[in-house]
Amino acid sequence: DNDMLTVILNGSPHARGDTAQLIAALRSELPGQVEEVRAYSNDIAPCNDCRWCRTHIGCVRRDGMQRVYELLERADNVVVASPVYYSELTGRLLDLMSRLQTYYSRTRFMGAKSPLSRPRHGAILLVGGGDGEPDTALTTARRLLHCVGVSEPECAMSLRTDELPAAQDEPALAAARDIGRKLGEQCG
Repeated sequence: DNDMLTVILNGSPHARGDTAQLIAALRSELPGQVEEVRAYSNDIAPCNDCRWCRTHIGCVRRDGMQRVYELLERADNVVVASPVYYSELTGRLLDLMSRLQTYYSRTRFMGAKSPLSRPRHGAILLVGGGDGEPDTALTTARRLLHCVGVSEPECAMSLRTDELPAAQDEPALAAARDIGRKLGEQCG
């Protein structure tokens, strides 16, 4: 489906690092339009709990998140891609995702329907080295994807990147390509 839109929320600070390798594998099999939002190269401040969104639609902050809101509201698929830092998603990705508070406030305090409430498909791509476990990052990514209407995300991980770069981790690359195909079929 050429009209399908996939939004990739990329939490990596590296344009060509291990996370980028899994994203490239996913994209190689993914039809339609793909918009990648790089948390480290966008001017997006974290939510500061000002509570403006409890009585107003949207967010009082005007920055790069305005484009992300527009993309997420149109998206058929949402992918969270991130290195695992101390068993968690990166801080800049969490900053970006904290701005989804406006959608929660819209339903909780204003009684309005969230534009993100329609069901979507999605995925989680994680990379990491060292001895960190991915469980916390996976739980956080699943919660964040749930906020945008993704109930059961697919997952691909390359977790020994200090020994084997993601570009050489064929099982992880194959899993990412498979997810790209599945996302395309589910929306097709």
